[in-house]
Amino acid sequence: MITLKEIRDNEDFKHMIGEANNYLSERGYTEHGFRHVNYVSKYTEYILKELDFSDRIVELGAITGYLHDIGNMFNRKHHGISGANVVYTELRRLGLPLQDITAITAAIANHDVEIGQAISPITSALIIADKSDAHRTRVNKKNSTFIHDRVNLAIRDSTIKVDPVEKTITLQIDYNSAISQVMDFFEIYLYRMEMCKEAASYLGCRFRLLINNLELLGHVDYND
Repeated sequence: MITLKEIRDNEDFKHMIGEANNYLSERGYTEHGFRHVNYVSKYTEYILKELDFSDRIVELGAITGYLHDIGNMFNRKHHGISGANVVYTELRRLGLPLQDITAITAAIANHDVEIGQAISPITSALIIADKSDAHRTRVNKKNSTFIHDRVNLAIRDSTIKVDPVEKTITLQIDYNSAISQVMDFFEIYLYRMEMCKEAASYLGCRFRLLINNLELLGHVDYND
């Protein structure tokens, strides 16, 4: 089985990730380069590992996280599908077993907010890891008035915590409301958070969103 390290060392994948980030930078999007894909790889792996999936699934999840945004080198529109096609071809060339390739590419094709859906453990973990990566370090233009940039600039820190006993997946955000109101976060991230909620449910967990230690999504009051 090909490992994440071998995928990271592959010069073709490095080039495509760089080109994807360059394209999005030209379009004014936040960073989608090596920082982002390594973050997503790390947390896709972490979620699957904490929920006690097999070593194979965990490794495939890490690989998927690293390769998930390659389609952005062509266009933002339906980049999950275009990326899945490229990754399929490259992994076949590298000799990865077909069942592993289809697991990876199905997840890549379903991570995007427009048409994505949690259809497997890898897909679900990828969605949560990808949509949780909101942070000031991703902003390309620090003086931008674009709402997406303002929201990311307001995020001082964000962490994902899986509790396998309580069956919860928590996204905790330290947010500076002097830069951008919390309502701005929900204006652009509400659908993404709902997507995370559905993905966590697929994994048998409850998704929780905490902003400045206030729970804004996922609370259940059993006394009601």
